[in-house]
Amino acid sequence: MDQVVQTQAAGYAAMAGSNTAEKTDRTGKKSKVTTGATIGSPELSDKAKKYYEQLKRKYSNLDFILVSEDKKAEAQANAGKYANANRMVVLIDTEKIERMAEDEEYRKKYEGIIANASPQLAGLRSSLGANASAVKTFGMQVKDGGVASFFAVIDKSLAAQKVRIEKNAARKAEEKKEAKKAAEEKRKETAEEEENTVTVTASSVEELLQKINSVMAMGRSDYVRTEEETWVGGKFDFYG
Repeated sequence: MDQVVQTQAAGYAAMAGSNTAEKTDRTGKKSKVTTGATIGSPELSDKAKKYYEQLKRKYSNLDFILVSEDKKAEAQANAGKYANANRMVVLIDTEKIERMAEDEEYRKKYEGIIANASPQLAGLRSSLGANASAVKTFGMQVKDGGVASFFAVIDKSLAAQKVRIEKNAARKAEEKKEAKKAAEEKRKETAEEEENTVTVTASSVEELLQKINSVMAMGRSDYVRTEEETWVGGKFDFYG
């Protein structure tokens, strides 16, 4: 009799253990993120998804883009597709979100990086003066080791248009109208838009400012030398 009871108890214990294991598996299982902007096919656990939504609400003035692990190297090159002239873009990968959801100290560290970068990039636009109109978006990529890199997506065609307007004061009003119309058409055509943009990256906001001004100066020099927009279809990538 005792042996039967022991056998039944062991069976119940095994079933309970099996159920617990199944519950743990379901809890920790990752699934594809289907909301918000993404690069690649990022997957998160339920806990990480919940935290990520909280993070986006906490920094609602920023545009977060979730990056899958296999696309981390490509993420910055695709930033221009998510350009937003009025909001800073934040590229962050799934590995960091998973750890931020679990580790409080790690979460504080990386949320601090995001919080500190936001006002710096906001002030950068005013520092650029007239050159700011050619910058489609500013952003940051949350990297490993507790650091961030900064980037700006520049519309090369707008740099050339700015010079043309300055050189032809009599046609200023007309060309402004044409420039606006052309810019609207480019936004509708992703492929054409990508050909006319350049992404500059830097390890600091100060370095990013210098690189943006360098690209703008290069565009003005090209236009004055050739009297035509020689940048269209070109590619000038600066990596910090």
